[in-house]
Amino acid sequence: MEVTASLVAKNYAQAKQVAEAEPGSGNAFTRIANDFAQTVARGEQTAAAAMTGGADPHALVQALAASETAIETAVTIRDKVVEAYQEILRMPV
Repeated sequence: MEVTASLVAKNYAQAKQVAEAEPGSGNAFTRIANDFAQTVARGEQTAAAAMTGGADPHALVQALAASETAIETAVTIRDKVVEAYQEILRMPV
């Protein structure tokens, strides 16, 4: 019995390490969300700089294209998640 309890405790400790986020790293979803927010923020900053004459039009077009791509990707992922959720709701119990 003690061997089984020891193995369970060891497996639990390993699973807990994997599930916990390391300080400063975060999981993949958190990193993706942060990258998305940074991309949109850079686009907004570049647009504001272009309006005041601080950024060239080429940089503005690049930043807006990157923001547009990020937003389209986020919307597509959201749509797929909603679609999967609706599919789960349709499953017979």
